[in-house]
Amino acid sequence: MEISSPPLSQPLPPNLQQQWELSVPEGYRISLTFTHLDIEAFAECQYDSLTILYKGKVLGKFCGQENSADGHHPGVQPILSPGNTLTLVMQTDENNPEHHQNVGFSAHYQAKDIDECSDPELNAEAPVCSQMCLNMLGSYLCSCHHGYELRRDQRTCRLSCMGGIFNESVGHLSSPGHPNAPPQEVSCQYIISVEPGFRITLNFSDIFHIESMETEEGQSCPYHWLQVTVEKENPVTFCGTKSPGVMALNSNTVQLDYYTDDKGLSNGWSLDYTTERVRCPAPGTVARGRITPTLDEYLYRDYIFVRCQTGYKLMMNGQEMTNFAAMCQSNGQWHLPLPECHIIDCGEPEPLLNGGVSFISGDLNQYESVVQYHCDEPYYSLPGAVNVSFSCEADRKWRAVNDFGLIPICLPVCGKPRVDFFGIQRIIGGNDAPQGSIPWQVRISGGGGGMLIADRWVLTAAHLMIGVRMFWETNTWSDLPVPNATAASVHLHPGYNNPNGLNFDNDIALIKLPAPVTFHKFVMPICLPPEEDTLQNRTGVVSGFGLTNTAYGDRHLSMKLKYVHLPVVDPRTCSKSLDIIRRTKSDVPEESHNMFCAGLPDGKKDSCQGDSGGPFALWSNDHYWAAGIVSWGYGCAKAGTYGFYTRVSNYVDWIHKTMNEN
Repeated sequence: MEISSPPLSQPLPPNLQQQWELSVPEGYRISLTFTHLDIEAFAECQYDSLTILYKGKVLGKFCGQENSADGHHPGVQPILSPGNTLTLVMQTDENNPEHHQNVGFSAHYQAKDIDECSDPELNAEAPVCSQMCLNMLGSYLCSCHHGYELRRDQRTCRLSCMGGIFNESVGHLSSPGHPNAPPQEVSCQYIISVEPGFRITLNFSDIFHIESMETEEGQSCPYHWLQVTVEKENPVTFCGTKSPGVMALNSNTVQLDYYTDDKGLSNGWSLDYTTERVRCPAPGTVARGRITPTLDEYLYRDYIFVRCQTGYKLMMNGQEMTNFAAMCQSNGQWHLPLPECHIIDCGEPEPLLNGGVSFISGDLNQYESVVQYHCDEPYYSLPGAVNVSFSCEADRKWRAVNDFGLIPICLPVCGKPRVDFFGIQRIIGGNDAPQGSIPWQVRISGGGGGMLIADRWVLTAAHLMIGVRMFWETNTWSDLPVPNATAASVHLHPGYNNPNGLNFDNDIALIKLPAPVTFHKFVMPICLPPEEDTLQNRTGVVSGFGLTNTAYGDRHLSMKLKYVHLPVVDPRTCSKSLDIIRRTKSDVPEESHNMFCAGLPDGKKDSCQGDSGGPFALWSNDHYWAAGIVSWGYGCAKAGTYGFYTRVSNYVDWIHKTMNEN
């Protein structure tokens, strides 16, 4: 900044007395440089002068011109103030200015940083900083060597051992100067802090010396001490000459505070510290399970695994687990409780249609339970009459104990009625069939019959298949053990063609029921013919609701199921009987190899109208089988005539094919 005496272009007036106060911020000096000075010259500037002062102390008094012999000119070198202020005083005497043409002065000044650290005046009595001084713009900063700290006066240093935080897993600590006494007072703090899950052990050396005092109560530590502090525990204070030895701490953090005053004598201490992982309690046992690995002790970050025995599953809080692992935590506890092993359950065995399941080992569908399938005997049976057993396996599936890999099928028992029947009377006037004695008998609406050969199939005569409805065998029409049923479909043999009622070749048909029938005492199928059926010299049973004689000799449809035993007749005899009838009648049907005839020469036993479609059953190998279907005849129970029956054995392949395809 510029400063000058006014006005610089004119001579200085007499009796001038003017003062300038210059200042810059704290921490700076003023550097004053004159660019011009023209004041009356005289020895010691007695009359006219410019005086420069710092806090009242004269730094210089100037007059004259540059290169003048008299006076005292400042020159061009800057004038530095000791501090951040300067005072300039300009004065002239009473002399007439006409005799003097002096014009005063001009100068500029600026702030200049003070180097407090090297200024000899500031450091004359004592150093500005006791150890290290750092000059800064407008100020300075004191700092200390390693191991020392700055006191509150921000100038002097004292010994320090605030070692910060030690987080290595092992380490060594000692007091300043150990095993010698420190040169001055000490205030130290050491913090050992390692990862949670580890605990610290301190091992003090035997060389231990901290000043103590003996009192009536014992040793005390009033002026020098070492204090060990663990979180949530009371601090422990040590002094004297006895080493604390080994201190196993149940913590991952410990603070050591060491203090001595500037009096007395303590040689201090040293220690090595180590860490080890936190222990967790032994996990215990799991019934029907195994815990791995098996260790002498379990430490932080160790894992255990639980597996159940074969046939058991891991469960926790009612939920099944696919696997289980637990970790030892930093707090010394397992992060999960142990699970339980529960026996596995295979669920209900697959049900068996027309059969059941019974336990032969175990229960509740649990592991190693064994069940055995059985059919609803005597109406159904297993193939080969073998026992089929399944066991509950570890994969929670029922598996066959023997060679059977699939759930068995209960096959219907055919041709074995639970009620026997006897007698040899004709259907015309024949015996009433006891209920259940002919359980395959079906009554077809409109007058006719059929026989049950499977749970959804009825075998009958083709010539009956108009407006079909079925009724199961029963004692009377009014006492039906099962509801009436309509046909789901009707299948005539493709070779049946009887437009004029005189061609009964292939007189066979199948009726499919809308739903399967469950077999029982009153409903049972009849067997199909064996591969080789021998009809010669055989006597079969014919049953139906056809015409029968009354006590008065008239005929009407029977209200009860009747049956009669009829012998199979030699084909030549049958042909001869038809030839005799054809001598007088022209409407006699033709016989074929797909038929056979049965009856007695005297005609007292026979089937009749209403019996058509019904069975001609033969007994062999402990069961009844369908040898024939009541088809046609010329008259009923007349001497010399016989009834004709469709030979079922000729159609076994067609029957199986039709049922399989539909």
